[in-house]
Amino acid sequence: MPGVRSEAEVSIAHQAKAADGRQSVPVAGVRPDAYAALAARTGLGEFTGGELARRGGRDGPLPALASPVVAERFGSAPFAVRMEDGSFVTLRIALVRDRTPAVSGEEFLVVDRAGLSAEAARPTALLLSGDRLDADALRRHAGGGPSVQLRSEERARYVDSPLQSGAERVYTAAVAAGAGYAALALLLSLAGAAPERAALLARLRTMGLTPAQGRRLLVLESLPQAVPAVAGGVLTGWAVVRLLSPGIDLTTIALAGASSPAGRAHLRADPWSLALPALAVLVLTVAVGVGQAWWSGRRGAVPQLRAGDGP
Repeated sequence: MPGVRSEAEVSIAHQAKAADGRQSVPVAGVRPDAYAALAARTGLGEFTGGELARRGGRDGPLPALASPVVAERFGSAPFAVRMEDGSFVTLRIALVRDRTPAVSGEEFLVVDRAGLSAEAARPTALLLSGDRLDADALRRHAGGGPSVQLRSEERARYVDSPLQSGAERVYTAAVAAGAGYAALALLLSLAGAAPERAALLARLRTMGLTPAQGRRLLVLESLPQAVPAVAGGVLTGWAVVRLLSPGIDLTTIALAGASSPAGRAHLRADPWSLALPALAVLVLTVAVGVGQAWWSGRRGAVPQLRAGDGP
């Protein structure tokens, strides 16, 4: 098929159970080398095929790749699993990964198909990876029986979900309101000292200060207050994100369920999101100083020096 780079046959038993029959866990039977290559290409729980190779002959336990939840439940000791066809297989968890291509969710086991019975090892799914896979072409090729699902289509379903769009609007409004209040506070503080600055520039111009020097003077005067404020804002934002990140899972905003094939989406500090507002404050500060110097120069020195004088 055009665009297909690699493929892996998988036998998935969703109703496999532990030996006591009380706990079920999905078990995926794979060909280790092909499945490891697919996992590496998709970035979903990379491992090497040799890690699932059985050691100690056919009587030894079958190495398994497990999710953290399953690994915590069964530990590192061998344990028996009853497959959907009634056969039993002894497994031992050899490596742990948060996610895997064959099974979505927080519970799964991945083993070598060669260690399963013929019925349990029968492929039930074909995983494909590649660039620009054509969903319609795949469905035509598969016929009317098998279902075809693309990760790109599944992701696209959640891009414009009401919950995600609503959260984006709330966060955008909060950022806009905060930026508006910050700009207003800056403009009011500068406007309050504008008459004194204008009078100072007028006196200095009578002593030979050029307009360019006046602009530089006002800019340099405002930077000692603006730079620490900007640095403090950036550090505060970074610290808040680091402190809140362990307790916030963005997956609940983007997805309907608590788990997803892509894993947990953690809150993280984006450097550009912290730097751009800080740079905007500095630019606004410089622009106000330059504008004030320009306006003061247009009025001339005599009216500003005589401002407030009586008749």
